Amino acid sequence: MITTDDVAASLIELTAAVAKEGQAEAVSIPIVTDDRKVAQAELVIGVGNDVLSAPLEWHDEEPDFSRAAAELKDHRLFPRPHLRAVEADASDDDEPLDYDFDQPTEA
Repeated sequence: MITTDDVAASLIELTAAVAKEGQAEAVSIPIVTDDRKVAQAELVIGVGNDVLSAPLEWHDEEPDFSRAAAELKDHRLFPRPHLRAVEADASDDDEPLDYDFDQPTEA
């Protein structure tokens, strides 16, 4: 199957995350067929389902599959960075913070 780099990278990360949870799920991704048409591929990812991504030289205009990559990243099991609360720097006393709304966070 041929797809864009962002879809492939998102699919690999999601597959690993689903497998880590001991699950398998069906997903749909956009692909480019041998005759250069856009189509959908249905895949089962997660436990027992390996996904391989390899580079391919592409000379045509790259299709915009960014929406599909975003949908994969919106999956409930897609890895997300954890935010943690940090204390404000003691030297920044110019303006008081309202911790109900303005609590500083660090990615």
